[in-house]
Amino acid sequence: MNVRDTAEKCGFEIVAGEEALDRDISGVYCCDLLSFAMGRAPEECAWITVMGNMNSVAVASLADVACIVLCDGVRPDAEMMKKANQEDIAILCSGIPAFETGKMIFDTI
Repeated sequence: MNVRDTAEKCGFEIVAGEEALDRDISGVYCCDLLSFAMGRAPEECAWITVMGNMNSVAVASLADVACIVLCDGVRPDAEMMKKANQEDIAILCSGIPAFETGKMIFDTI
C-alpha cells in the first residue's frame, strides 16, 4: 500500500512531502536513534520515530525510507517540514505510541 492510502486508512495527518505520497510501503521500522535508523531501516519502510527535526529527514533520505511517521503526538519543526518538502520525504503524524502506530501500518500493508 502506498503512503497516501496508509495515512488515510490509519487516520494519520500528512504534514509534508506531498510529492512522495505515492511511494509504496513495504515494512515498518521503529527507532529513535538516528545512527541506528541510518544503517538499519529497510528501504521503502515506514520509519516511526519521535525525532521531529531536520536530521531525521537526512537519515530518511540516506536510508531511502517511504515515509517518516512521527508518533506520540510529536509535530515536526518548521525546518523539518521545509527540508522534507525539498527532499520529497513524506511526513505523517500519529497521536498514538510507536508500537500501536507500527501495528496499524503493518496491518494495512
